[in-house]
Amino acid sequence: MDLFEKLSSNMGPLALHADEAKGYYTFPKLEGEIAPRMMFNGEERLIWSLNNYLGLANHPEVRKADADATAAYGLAYPMGARMMSGNSTNHELLEEELSKFVQKEDTMLLNFGYQGVLSIIDAVVDRHDVIVYDAESHACIIDGVRLHQGKRFVYAHNDMENLEKQLGRATKLAEKTGGAILVITEGVFGMSGNQGDLKGVIELKKKYNFRLLVDDAHGFGTLGKTGAGAGEEQGVQQDIDLYFSTFAKSMASIGAFVSGDKKIIEYLRYNTRSQIFAKSVPMPLVIGALKRLELLQTQPEIKANLWKVVDALQGGLRKEGFNIGTTKSCVTPVILNGTVEEALHLIHDLRENYGIFCSIVVYPVVPKGIIMLRLIPTAAHSLDDVEMTIKAFGAIKEKLANGEYQKNEVADLSLG
Repeated sequence: MDLFEKLSSNMGPLALHADEAKGYYTFPKLEGEIAPRMMFNGEERLIWSLNNYLGLANHPEVRKADADATAAYGLAYPMGARMMSGNSTNHELLEEELSKFVQKEDTMLLNFGYQGVLSIIDAVVDRHDVIVYDAESHACIIDGVRLHQGKRFVYAHNDMENLEKQLGRATKLAEKTGGAILVITEGVFGMSGNQGDLKGVIELKKKYNFRLLVDDAHGFGTLGKTGAGAGEEQGVQQDIDLYFSTFAKSMASIGAFVSGDKKIIEYLRYNTRSQIFAKSVPMPLVIGALKRLELLQTQPEIKANLWKVVDALQGGLRKEGFNIGTTKSCVTPVILNGTVEEALHLIHDLRENYGIFCSIVVYPVVPKGIIMLRLIPTAAHSLDDVEMTIKAFGAIKEKLANGEYQKNEVADLSLG
């Protein structure tokens, strides 16, 4: 069979409804300034789909820092990879400031979070080593684990009893291979909003010899007294061996970082292939990240306002009888029962008749028969936004229960 013929005959589960969905349910275009209200399909919508937790994307000081840095340096500087010709004083300053903030000895900047996690995993383990990871880990972790040439064991989500069982298996195997063990979990799981049981994982260090990598993309900036993340929130930040986060969530930018002991971060600088063989983070993004980090540290009222919105939204939804799972973060999943077809009609109704835009998650990302509406509250939202949303969700919940979304044809998606 021709390779492209094979691919085009089976586009994969996410593309099953591509013909009807593209431009509306998938690859939608939000237009206008990044804000709680943006334009979609020719109308203003209340947006709950942007990973802009602290509302920094359009903060005037951030916009000015980004613009001034771009005017001064352009988007090309510095040219080349960090090791060769792409280093600068500002890159090193950002690493120093991040290290202080997340309470680690040293930090390495990464171009992107996804490729950074893959490359970190690749750098720290070899074929003799064993990886043990949480079953609900993000795709970047799953892909990094897939590339691992050694053995890996998965443990049931946040199940410390099962983790201990897998650590027992991993220990026996590592003793045979002469390898070591890396445990990987998340600070906050991006779909459910659950915090990883970092405290429970670290407690097992008393019985087993392993190192811990934590992906805290959704915890950094939102959790902990200072915003240093899920480890600070749970009082175990010092016990995390490799702390990773991205600039794509609370920092509303591009890039990422990994922090840990100085010797290990220095090892990563010389062995992380996605950084050795890729261009350095452009200077405007570095200077912009310094400004964002400064605001995170000097304006705690931003995070306080975020949690005022989070508490109002999650509390209001629970009061109205919605299932939002066991989230312990800003991530707010609303879990309903229904088919993919019902989900499409429901989200169309929510957007066109109630003016609310949120992300929809259906099979195969969640089990068949489940509809997940995923809301991301930000510091830029208001309590009026929350009230409007809870009222609208009450209406669609009733329509779903009454079977009003059980139609064969897909909703009219004509733009404009």
